[in-house]
Amino acid sequence: MTDVMIRVPAEVRDQLAAVAEARGTSLRALMQDIAAQTLTPEQIRERADRTRALLAERFGHHVSDEESAEMRRKMREAAAAHRATSAGTEPNP
Repeated sequence: MTDVMIRVPAEVRDQLAAVAEARGTSLRALMQDIAAQTLTPEQIRERADRTRALLAERFGHHVSDEESAEMRRKMREAAAAHRATSAGTEPNP
């Protein structure tokens, strides 16, 4: 196993440590979990392609590039609204 040092502000380190403690795990294990759950752009494209193929095969719906772009926009807005709610602030449009 290779060690990596990542510099983050103290607030970020403290938050990660608190999350790890709440989960009953180590900071190292938490970071491994986060890395395992975070998709690369290529993995995102692959999932999108599989989803498009599934929708076409099972439901006869061919997702256009415009539909994909609109769904990505809505997902970004929903994620921003969730983050804002969690932080107690208003979302940025």
